[in-house]
Parts: sequence; C-alpha cells; structure tokens
Amino acid sequence: MIEINNLTKGYPLGRVDKKIFSTVAKKVLSGENRGTESISLAFVDKKEMQKLNKKFRNKNKPTDVLSFLLNEKDYLGEIIICPEVVKENAQKYKTTVKQEVKKVFVHGILHLLGYDHEKSKSEAEEMEEKQVKYLK
Repeated sequence: MIEINNLTKGYPLGRVDKKIFSTVAKKVLSGENRGTESISLAFVDKKEMQKLNKKFRNKNKPTDVLSFLLNEKDYLGEIIICPEVVKENAQKYKTTVKQEVKKVFVHGILHLLGYDHEKSKSEAEEMEEKQVKYLK
C-alpha cells in the first residue's frame, strides 16, 4: 500500500513510522471511496526539493510537499516531503512536527486524488475541510 524512501541524510523528524503513514493513507483513500491504491512516499533534503519545485512548478525555492500523479493500475502516485521545511513550518504554525508531517502527507494525497487549492477559493476551502476531517 505504501512504499517509503528516505533519501535524506538522517531523517530530522525522528524515526520514519511506516504504520502511521499507512494508517493515514488508508483513512484518506477510504474516505474518498478509493480502493487500495499504492502510494510512494519519499523524503528529500531542501536542496533536492528546491530542484524538484523549480523543475516541475517553476518556483525556485524548497517547499514542504510535492505530489506526482501516476494513476497506473493500483498505483496512485508519489508524494515527496521535505522534512526540513516541515520542521520550519511546524515552528511557524505552532504545531508539532508529527502533526505537520501528517498534514502535508494528507495534503499530498488529496492532490493525487485531484484536489487543487490553487484553482479557486472554493476548491481551497474544500481541500482544507477534508484535511481537517482526515487529521481528526
């Protein structure tokens, strides 16, 4: 269901707990009436995330999460998370790193399922509501 690749030198958020990510993915996919599609999750450092963000979104800065829809048979896509940015955001939003990494993971899954907060205000609100729902 979920494949995790840690491409950072020492995961700065503590131990990668596959069970947490698997549980979150199942909750979101089930809630969106999706099957048991597999998701690949990769963790990269800021430098790599900045390269990816520039290449695919033309934004020359690191971001917390990127999603790449593949939508092959039983394989939904890949989510890439930058733990360093997640950690900075957790401090900025006064939340825990664990909560923030789960939030960006849910955010990434919702993008794979077709939600796009950049299209319109109503889609942004719908996506935010779903994030809150799945993080409870």
